[in-house]
Amino acid sequence: MSEPRYLPWLRKLVAVDTTSRNPNGKLIAMIADELRTHGLEPVVFDNPDGTKQGLVATIPAADGTTTGGVVLSGHTDVVPVDGQQWTSDPWTVTERDGKLHGRGVADMKGYLATILALLPELTAAQLSQPIHLAFSYDEEVGCRGGDAIVAKLHELGREPRAALVGEPTSMRVIRAHKSVNLYTVTFTGVGAHSSLTANGVNAVEYAAQLACWWRDLTDAWKAEGPFDEAYPLKWSTGGVNQFTGGTAVNIVPAKAELVLEFRSIAEVDDDDVLARTRAEVDRLRALMQAENPAADVQLVVDAAVPSLDVPADAWAAQLAEATGGTRCDDKVTYGTEAGQFARGGIPAVVCGPGDIAQAHTPDEWIEPSQLDACAHHLLALVAELS
Repeated sequence: MSEPRYLPWLRKLVAVDTTSRNPNGKLIAMIADELRTHGLEPVVFDNPDGTKQGLVATIPAADGTTTGGVVLSGHTDVVPVDGQQWTSDPWTVTERDGKLHGRGVADMKGYLATILALLPELTAAQLSQPIHLAFSYDEEVGCRGGDAIVAKLHELGREPRAALVGEPTSMRVIRAHKSVNLYTVTFTGVGAHSSLTANGVNAVEYAAQLACWWRDLTDAWKAEGPFDEAYPLKWSTGGVNQFTGGTAVNIVPAKAELVLEFRSIAEVDDDDVLARTRAEVDRLRALMQAENPAADVQLVVDAAVPSLDVPADAWAAQLAEATGGTRCDDKVTYGTEAGQFARGGIPAVVCGPGDIAQAHTPDEWIEPSQLDACAHHLLALVAELS
């Protein structure tokens, strides 16, 4: 039997280590070269510091139209394999027990490989409206490239009517997910010998106050709501996910840092949460500076991925279902770039091959039948838009 058409591309993509801490330029260049062989001219653009690239390409309608249509969206980065126990090389696609193993096969290079394998059909079709390809960077570290993709589509005048984001959903059509928000709060105190505490400002102790305040805030969501029964956890969630500080047991700590995370349902106003957190940070800064004016606290927003809640009658949902996606009213707790598309005026749903439970795990795997289903979905999309 001949091997599936997506498999050579899956091998190529997985072999490039695009862990988010690494540049993704090699992979983007590989994809761009392939698009050019099919007569497309990709637009490749840098992130703010020039270390990563995003890519947008348009397959025009038969009459040359490049405005409207649908976006097929995916990210190029993967999570680290550090500390994980793998049975096989994570950067080599390995078939074992009827499954394909390798970092990113489910999240989400399997989806990208299927698109690339079907470029002959996509580009040969007599489309009634265009299909756009949008491949981002740094999705795994807070969807940092998602807003840039949306902005580039608007800048190019593409104005898609819908986006299909191919994160692993087992080909279910997901119309709603929670937001994802990350804040780093850095406390700068004043160091001193621990026998002379009055000479210092203890950054760890003030950071601990913020940690307790944050716990009270997030516990209130669990106790008081708002609630959405469609989610596995029907309330918004949050936590202090990292806490570092101090240098030695006999020094008043001059620095401490917290990473705060929360994932909210649509009824929670993320901007209000940020405003309340800034107010608490300001309060703590004033207390620290009352001890010593040199003290400070700074809050940096690392990620602010909006929630998604698209109605069932949205064209994005209807298109995904009409082309092989499974109707689903479930809402999911993880966030995706679909929220950024929707915020940017492009209604979006999430529908892709593989199970989210396999994403980020050692020996990450995907069943070939899922990639086959994705291929059928993409071919049905071509037929629907022809």
